[in-house]
Amino acid sequence: MPRVKRGTVRRAKRKKLLARAKGFYQTKSKLYRAAKESVDTALKYAYVGRRRKKRDFRRLWVTRINAAARENGLTYGQFMAGLKAAGNPIDRKQLADLAVTSPAAFAKLAKIAADAKPAPVKRTPTAAKAARPKARAAAAARAEANA
Repeated sequence: MPRVKRGTVRRAKRKKLLARAKGFYQTKSKLYRAAKESVDTALKYAYVGRRRKKRDFRRLWVTRINAAARENGLTYGQFMAGLKAAGNPIDRKQLADLAVTSPAAFAKLAKIAADAKPAPVKRTPTAAKAARPKARAAAAARAEANA
């Protein structure tokens, strides 16, 4: 197998990696092996962080919307269900911004959501749930008979 001399390619590759490690602590910005490990870890955290940021912002928006909705007498779930029933296409980011910057406009949306909020559905108990009180009564009767 022929000998490969990497001269400039190797230097360029290392120089590029050390440039990425600029500002890292002690040898992590100076020695190639330590810098490579640190840069790899930093890139891994950056990748995870980009996805994490989306979660964090959504949580922030939900918190802000919930706080503003409760000031208007609704919970977050009721508010969002009401908006959906009213056919309102505003997303959480815009709703959170409205809640912070213009509470009057948010109050109008809360009124729309409260008016459009679907009535709670009364569920009929299933056969198994309907039989439970009878089973409890029978068990209590047996306990009294044994005592």
